[in-house]
Amino acid sequence: MNINKFLSLAVALVAVTLVNGVASAPKYGMAGCGLGSILFTSNDKTQIVAATTNGSSYSQIFGITSGTSNCTADGIVKNDKAQEVFVTVNFSSLEQEMATGKGEKLNTFAHLLGCNSDSVAKFGQMTQSSYGKILTENATPTSLISAIKSEIKKDANLSKSCTI
Repeated sequence: MNINKFLSLAVALVAVTLVNGVASAPKYGMAGCGLGSILFTSNDKTQIVAATTNGSSYSQIFGITSGTSNCTADGIVKNDKAQEVFVTVNFSSLEQEMATGKGEKLNTFAHLLGCNSDSVAKFGQMTQSSYGKILTENATPTSLISAIKSEIKKDANLSKSCTI
């Protein structure tokens, strides 16, 4: 096991343990829920660090799925915000993985868009074949998400298997 993955897993486990012991979840800033919301306050200057922590440790995705790390199932953390934060933190990696049509972050992004496990490979193929439409010269995380959602709607299979 890679030492970075081991450390990320260890940090995530510690965070889950800490959060499970807290009776009421504290408020968090623009970076959303996850390990970053526990380690950093809602101070605007630390939100990029909080978002980076959430993205690099995958704690936000885990927290959204499990309802831990200040993430709740009552709609406080919106899926659109999770998508936006994920793409912002992983933009350059997603660019590379979309060009090849596969990769860990691309698969995670597919799941954030509501694609079921059977459609992840098809999602990767779509991002590869539509790369030029999705990533224009001045692409931003927001424009990338919008373009991908548009391409999903155009694809007969993905439009049925992804709940975007």
